Amino acid sequence: MQPTTEPHNAILVEKTPLETYVPPAKPSLIGLSRTELADRLGEIGVAPAQRKMRVQQLWHWLYFRGAQSFDDMTSVSKGIRAELAQNFTVDRPEVVAEQISNDGTRKWLLRLPSGDNVERAHEVECVYIPETDRGTLCVSSQVGCTLNCSFCHTGTQRLVRNLTAGEIVGQVMVARDRLNDWADREDGTRRVTNIVMMGMGEPLYNFDAVRDALLIVGDNEGIGISRRRITLSTSGVVPNIVRAGDEIGVMLAISLHAVRDELRNELVPLNRKYPIKELLQACRDYPGASNARRITFEYVMLKGVNDSLDDAKLLVKMLKGIHAKINLIPFNPWPGTAYECSDWDQIEKFSEYIFNAGYSSPVRTPRGRDILAACGQLKSETEKLSARERQALRAMAMTD
Repeated sequence: MQPTTEPHNAILVEKTPLETYVPPAKPSLIGLSRTELADRLGEIGVAPAQRKMRVQQLWHWLYFRGAQSFDDMTSVSKGIRAELAQNFTVDRPEVVAEQISNDGTRKWLLRLPSGDNVERAHEVECVYIPETDRGTLCVSSQVGCTLNCSFCHTGTQRLVRNLTAGEIVGQVMVARDRLNDWADREDGTRRVTNIVMMGMGEPLYNFDAVRDALLIVGDNEGIGISRRRITLSTSGVVPNIVRAGDEIGVMLAISLHAVRDELRNELVPLNRKYPIKELLQACRDYPGASNARRITFEYVMLKGVNDSLDDAKLLVKMLKGIHAKINLIPFNPWPGTAYECSDWDQIEKFSEYIFNAGYSSPVRTPRGRDILAACGQLKSETEKLSARERQALRAMAMTD
């Protein structure tokens, strides 16, 4: 399948992934809704009168207990377990490699099989950031990215394909597996407390799968992460912003990065299709936005590009009337970038002006820079590895 593009003042915004998902012969149940689980049970002969109870059992084992095989599901009859195992799996994405930063940040390279063809398998990255009061998991929504943001390492990749709901939920489940973070954890606490859709890809260009996955992640009878602790970050796919509020109801973050269309056209080419005025109106219309549920505007600090006090003043002016906070992000360098991070004293001046104008303006502490896990740095380098090198990485990950 060839990508389709639309011209916008000589900027092409790629819209269609190069590939579509090919399911394996024995599909995983991960990512299925209750209705879909009931349908699968019907396919293996479970009577309609029993399906509601069996769905609740499966939901509990899949999303509350994190069962990694049907044999673990001891409250399900042996006959049904055998039928399930014959027709389905509970597979998550495969951990190819794990890197741990000096600051405790973990980055996982995850393999996503396509059908039964190993050569067509693709990989995404997922990052866990531990802090004193929370543990945030940064989740990907696409293989590659369509937006070509000039400051973002991920944006240098082609958009290969959208992830399925199961592959998105699977990233959360992999993190819980690796961190021993399921319901039987001895101290009863959770290591993964927050989810941010800020990994590889533009979530609102994969709307249905992202919606279905986040509804599962936020379900109180399963993974159970509050929707107030789930943040969806978009570069500004305006038609789907209000829809996300209506159908998902999670916190919203906007990758803004500039206060003038001319500059944002360069930094975030999607702006040529959905300029700042349209984007901000969609934010004003976002369902549920309030002082308690503020929209986060992400603003990467680029030296001599967007970090002047004039930029700060215009930022405050343009956000008037929006329940907002501004998250300032020191630029995280990556190989080949043309940008530099703003000087620290300039970041502080920028932040102080915004704060004095009445907006929260935290400066995000860079995490995982030494393993290229910081904001805007996600990009799989394993495309360059030989098959033998990739197998070695997988073997190392399996022994961790």
